[in-house]
Amino acid sequence: MSAPRIHILIASILLLAPIPAAHCEPPPTPGALLFSDDFSHGLGNWSTELEAGGTVSATNGVLTIDVPAGATVWFKPLIAGPILIEYEATVVSNGGPNDRVSDLNCFWMARDSRNPADIFGWKRSGKFADYNQLLTYYVGVGGNTNTTTRFRRYVGDPTLRPLRAADDLRDPADLLTPNTAQKIILVAGGNLIQFYRDGKKLFEMNDPQPYTSGWFAFRTTHSHLIIRGLRVYRLQATPPASH
Repeated sequence: MSAPRIHILIASILLLAPIPAAHCEPPPTPGALLFSDDFSHGLGNWSTELEAGGTVSATNGVLTIDVPAGATVWFKPLIAGPILIEYEATVVSNGGPNDRVSDLNCFWMARDSRNPADIFGWKRSGKFADYNQLLTYYVGVGGNTNTTTRFRRYVGDPTLRPLRAADDLRDPADLLTPNTAQKIILVAGGNLIQFYRDGKKLFEMNDPQPYTSGWFAFRTTHSHLIIRGLRVYRLQATPPASH
């Protein structure tokens, strides 16, 4: 077989190869609705930690986070798994002072190692380094000025934030597109921890020592986000992790 035909055959095989299951499988099936917020009645369900002020509001169906520095917006109810959290998020770029396309981030199943029983029992500044001592799952989509998308399992250490090589994504397809709504799904199903965006699974961990209850928060820094339709569901069934 000539070299050109070999190259064509190899290219055909690569094109026909299936997408890895870690990217194309659907999220687990949600069951009963546990909590929801349509952001039409103010911030009664939320607690904010702002490094340098800014605007956080919940009106007309939209949670707006428009901040010049670090911001963490905590959902007040304690969440116990197995659960699935979903919401729609948009990073705004429309010429505003904080319209930097970066840092659509979140914590889930979070506790603070300095006061594990109550996330609100320890005062945090809103500065990102002040969250190192959380026990939590974290994803930062479009971090570092929209150059990285990363998943971490925080271990409560002041400086150590483990990062697996597979959980450090830099492909433009995994970064942020401004002014585009995206559906985020977080899973904490016992050992199975997952993060989906627009139906694509970006991260999965089979955690032998999972965080099974804690708090959820939106996290960002120097950006302008709008969030819609928060829902927290009990998981109907939890499939095994694929790796």
